[in-house]
Amino acid sequence: MTDDAELPGAAPVKAWQAALRAAPFHNWLDLDIVALSDDGLEVAMPWRDEIVSNPRIGSVHGGVLASLIDLAGFYVLLAHGHRVTATATLSVDYHRPATAGPILTSSRIVKVGRRLSVAESMVRSAGGDLYASGRGVYLTGE
Repeated sequence: MTDDAELPGAAPVKAWQAALRAAPFHNWLDLDIVALSDDGLEVAMPWRDEIVSNPRIGSVHGGVLASLIDLAGFYVLLAHGHRVTATATLSVDYHRPATAGPILTSSRIVKVGRRLSVAESMVRSAGGDLYASGRGVYLTGE
């Protein structure tokens, strides 16, 4: 994917990359857009020692994984031309400890409504191991 790739009627990927890093927390996560397609969004986060919550096994804090699910869901809606103002609810299921290596989060739109929209996300290792999955409901529209 190139930095000037875009969806029909949407901003180029590099514009979404800049938007994704506008907030200090998002910038700290060091997220990169890996893929943007007609049906989804994929973001990558490099490994960093600061995200470890269990040093015995070297696993990522669940709040970081939940943040990835939330952000990917939020931005998949934005990148597909939907106005999103906030997260209404977020549910997360943890499947296995996330350990050293880049973390990939893929998200897809489930439903777009006048006031609420839904996106599903999956957080995986670079090798495809499922760490967490979840669904966000977002305030959309006016």
